[in-house]
Amino acid sequence: MYTVTQLIGGVWGAGGEAGELLVHDPADGRQVTSAPIATADEVDKAVAAARGVAPEWAATPPAARAAALHRIADAVTEVADELAEATTAEMGKPLADARGGVDAGIATLRQYAELAPARGGRTLHGDPAAIDFMTPQPHGVTAVITPWNDPVAVSCGLLGAALVTGNVVLHKPSERTPATGWLLARAFDSVLPAGVLSLLSGDPTTGAALAAAEVDLVAHVGASATGRAIATAAAGTGAKVLLENGGSDPLIIDADVDPTWAATEAALGAFGNAGQICVAVERIYAHRDVAEDVVEALVERAAALRVGPGRDPDTQLGPLVDRRHRDHVHGQVIAAVADGARLRTGGTLPEGPGAFYPATVVDNCRHDLTLIREETFGPVAAVVVVDSFSEALKCAADSPYGLAATVLTGSMSHAQRAWRELPVGTVKVNSVFGGAPAGAAHPRRSSGQGFGYGPELLDEFTVTKAVHIQAPGGGHW
Repeated sequence: MYTVTQLIGGVWGAGGEAGELLVHDPADGRQVTSAPIATADEVDKAVAAARGVAPEWAATPPAARAAALHRIADAVTEVADELAEATTAEMGKPLADARGGVDAGIATLRQYAELAPARGGRTLHGDPAAIDFMTPQPHGVTAVITPWNDPVAVSCGLLGAALVTGNVVLHKPSERTPATGWLLARAFDSVLPAGVLSLLSGDPTTGAALAAAEVDLVAHVGASATGRAIATAAAGTGAKVLLENGGSDPLIIDADVDPTWAATEAALGAFGNAGQICVAVERIYAHRDVAEDVVEALVERAAALRVGPGRDPDTQLGPLVDRRHRDHVHGQVIAAVADGARLRTGGTLPEGPGAFYPATVVDNCRHDLTLIREETFGPVAAVVVVDSFSEALKCAADSPYGLAATVLTGSMSHAQRAWRELPVGTVKVNSVFGGAPAGAAHPRRSSGQGFGYGPELLDEFTVTKAVHIQAPGGGHW
């Protein structure tokens, strides 16, 4: 079992007076982690300690900060297997997928270590007797609140970008994956100067205290409701808010595509990580000409997935993160069926321990169902039949979310229409996942604000200062 300790102001074991947080393996219910719950006072102490070391870290040369990030990547590599095992134990994903998330996090750290020193400001052309320029500077003290569904990859992106640009960080991992966050923080802290990174574990009350604390920036990846609460809290302090929240990402299947291939893409997007991916396929708009063939092939793929504990190397579909979340997913499915949707496979609660839920396909859905309108975050493929590509685009755009969308089409004109018209941060054509390593996304609407990942994330963690210098009295130096 993992016993998490906190890191506050360079001291491990500090705080945790509000009680204990327990995490259970979603595959069998056994307890795997205990972690302290930080109080609001402990959050304030961590902020004060971070404020004290912020100037020194900001003054560290960019090349030195980048070199430190490379050493952090080395330290994370040394504990990569342990991080993957902790992720699987706490949130259930198959071990190979968990290790893939660790490897992605390491690659992101190295990417930011290379990109950051090359960043610069702008020289302005004004009075030839003066000097005008714009230069990036760190915000200062940043709070980073990360999710449970891909805890290492997401944390490495936010922590790496914040640190390499000269910010000091207070990190709160999800209450569902505190041991994963603790192991990662230990690797980071083995390289960084004391106090540059603090680790605060706890439940939503800890996160709320951190969001309302006197920090300069709050970065959050997670649910939309939490993101809105963070934005409200930060409005009272003046902190910048960087959010990547939930989504209900559409998949459009055009009339001219191969149904078997389309079903393969849909299954990958809907069932990967048991649907617990921010950019998972949540709603499918299939053209009537191919819809039934797509659904039949999708049912075959869903039924063929091997369900089991994430630690079993043969597992393809692990459990959901906990039974509370499983109840949410199942509730949306049974409500849709009660309202006229048709259950083609899955959709039942299995007997036995754990939070398992089968890959589920529901067709005959209407666009106004909660299963279509709201985020499900589970292994559910919900299909709406449409009569034209224009109808599919209209339905896909009609959403409170704006994270990502995928279009499967053989028509270049349809592909061009899709990326121009869909009001989302990322549009993918003929591939539900993928993209260049340095790609960035700017979520819209309830899905968040600010860039996530890519070089633009480095810009998010800095402020720009305009500087004008001229000789005194109009003379010379």
